[in-house]
Amino acid sequence: MDLTLWTYEGPPHVGAMRIATSMEGVHYVLHAPQGDTYADLLFTMIERRGKRPPVTYTTFQARDLGGDTAEMVKVSVREAVERFQPQALLVGESCTAELIQDQPGALASGMGLPIPIVNLELPAYSKKENWGAAETFYQLGRRLLKDQVPPPGATRPGRAPGVRPKVNLLGPSALGFRCRDDVTEVCRLLGEIGVQVSVVAPLGASPADLRRIPEADLNICLYPEVAKPLCDWLERQFAMPCARTVPIGIGATRDFLQEVGAALGVDVTMALRPDVVGASDLWSPQRGGGSTERARSRLPWYSRSVDSTYLTGKRVFVFADGTHALAAARIATAELGFELVGLGTYSRESAKLVRAAARDYGLDALITDDYLTVEQAIGDAAPELVLGTQMERHIAKRLSIPCAVISTPIHVQDVPARYGPQMGWEGANVIFDTWVHPLMMGLEEHLIGMFREDFEFVDGHQSHLHAGGSRPKDPPAAAASVSVGAEKAGRWSQEGLAELGKVPFFVRGKVRRNTEAFAQTRGIELITVDTLYEAKAHHGR
Repeated sequence: MDLTLWTYEGPPHVGAMRIATSMEGVHYVLHAPQGDTYADLLFTMIERRGKRPPVTYTTFQARDLGGDTAEMVKVSVREAVERFQPQALLVGESCTAELIQDQPGALASGMGLPIPIVNLELPAYSKKENWGAAETFYQLGRRLLKDQVPPPGATRPGRAPGVRPKVNLLGPSALGFRCRDDVTEVCRLLGEIGVQVSVVAPLGASPADLRRIPEADLNICLYPEVAKPLCDWLERQFAMPCARTVPIGIGATRDFLQEVGAALGVDVTMALRPDVVGASDLWSPQRGGGSTERARSRLPWYSRSVDSTYLTGKRVFVFADGTHALAAARIATAELGFELVGLGTYSRESAKLVRAAARDYGLDALITDDYLTVEQAIGDAAPELVLGTQMERHIAKRLSIPCAVISTPIHVQDVPARYGPQMGWEGANVIFDTWVHPLMMGLEEHLIGMFREDFEFVDGHQSHLHAGGSRPKDPPAAAASVSVGAEKAGRWSQEGLAELGKVPFFVRGKVRRNTEAFAQTRGIELITVDTLYEAKAHHGR
């Protein structure tokens, strides 16, 4: 076990909390020591929820370990049911409580309560948050639907003629990445082709809604990290087909519509073009906007426009959860013309898919949950843009590389009040803005650095990479000192640092490393301007 400052995923009981918090009429009794209530802050602070998660903690203390902690579980379960009147109860334990082996789920199941009890056995020392969310959603769905499972060999009845096809959207959850807006956008997509959404779960669903899942004609696995186990079970037990294409990006949105259309027997031809007007997208002077129509998505036109040609060939490093990493790699290479120089994920459940995709791009996949390993890989690849989580945002900031957050883990700034989906045609617009703006600001950073010493440069200009405060008298040298790091600064002359500061930020790290390696092999103790250019000539050969 390693001690770490940051972690990409919490323990599995946090995943269970995400499912409980996403739903209505579900309560979670968590056998945990005093102090584990920190998890509430993930929802009230990051997602800015107006109420705390529906979780009751047993909150045992050290002095309680010599007594009957199992009785504390029973008391907490009984009080939670009486107070909150849930339709279903989840019962589990935190990583610390797992060590005392009270088996709270088994205790609650034997209490004769009049509601469904889901005994969550989430191994905290071998599994993590996304697995815990997926397992909880699966166990809850299986518990509520077990009475409806048809006998083996039963034929699933077909849809009656003239009835609109219905689908379920499975996987969106609390603390997910833009789930609220993705659901809205996907519902709009499906509405254009005449498909009705029956159940969205777990986000906003109740146990009664989960019992209606088999009534639909198709399940859509919108977030595999959460929904895949339940979708697989429904496919086996109820013969329910499942659409597994995640509609992030122009190409994937087309593929998604075609997969849904083929599964339901619906003609989707008119809905496949992002450059035509959608029925729900019409603008008029009466509705505002000053225009009569707009395309479903602007990304294809923007990416081909003259103003975007400088983006072609930009080196991009992608590290995220499996779903968003794969989607980002496809968009970056096929839709924006970037060069992919790194691809990885912290989701070990998605490792096989990410490794296969990386091979197709001629890369070795980075599968790790150690942020220091990711930082080293980013530094070695020297990308011009990083697409990742809030961890990569911090890493990229230290390396002075533009970054866009595309996946959990997230911070409050990644939960916008405005409409900001990732899926569908509008999601493609949001992605284009989110990815391109850091690059444009990075170009501004480079131009500011180039012209900062010009006599016409207005003092006070700062880019997005500066933290504010008073400007140093010698900005290039100061910028280089930050990039080089305090432990390296003594090896560089002041003039050398100043010259290094003039190198474009997106290759400055590579130039620094090459120069230091050159100096080390030559036994040079102080790196000067001459050393910098000698190293450049050496590596140029």
